[in-house]
Amino acid sequence: MKDIRKLYETFGELIYVIAMIDGVIQPEELKVIEEKLSDHPWGEDIKWSFDYEVSRGSTVDELYKKVISYCKIHGPDPEFDFLIDILEEVAKANDGVNSEEQKLIDNFSKDLLEKFKMDLSEITQ
Repeated sequence: MKDIRKLYETFGELIYVIAMIDGVIQPEELKVIEEKLSDHPWGEDIKWSFDYEVSRGSTVDELYKKVISYCKIHGPDPEFDFLIDILEEVAKANDGVNSEEQKLIDNFSKDLLEKFKMDLSEITQ
């Protein structure tokens, strides 16, 4: 059975990664995060995870690897659309999307899509 709570924790972690990719979490990014999470049923859990990572000061690379690893294990989920949406909104919040932020979003999507395609092909064979 999939651990939905853990999935949402990883969402908070990846939101932290995208906000910290330029070295500082901007007030505009925090505003977007709070707005996007306020209407989500798991928004408080996602925000808690984000805040936890802020307090820890985790490295972006280390945390990204952890997140992508868990998401691959978790497998496809309709909530990934919400995650990609919030990542893009946070990235745009302060002076638009920089190349590192867009690369992170693109790599996350690409990595998951490739993993999910491989999993699907194994199931259908």
